[in-house]
Amino acid sequence: MTKMLIGNLNDIDIKGSRKLRVGNTEIALFRLSSGEVLAVENKCPHKGGVLSEGMVCGSKVHCPLHDWRIDLHSGDVQAPDTGHVTTYEVEIDHTSGSLYLTI
Repeated sequence: MTKMLIGNLNDIDIKGSRKLRVGNTEIALFRLSSGEVLAVENKCPHKGGVLSEGMVCGSKVHCPLHDWRIDLHSGDVQAPDTGHVTTYEVEIDHTSGSLYLTI
């Protein structure tokens, strides 16, 4: 596992998202209203919708293509749909605001 600096907390608005590429994988970062930052693969398992363009409600993102709901903590697609996206650990240094991603 590798931990890398990916930016600053102030780079992502509350209830906003940001995307970044690590190797061949695009990752979506979401900053929840609680201030927590969560990261998932930026691709819905259904039809490949870009999750960073979806609407966040609580700790779930709604895919912009077909409204599939994905839990940002677990990566699990919510019933009645099924599937899973990869999640990544994000660490916030609350002193500096630095964001670190573990892959």
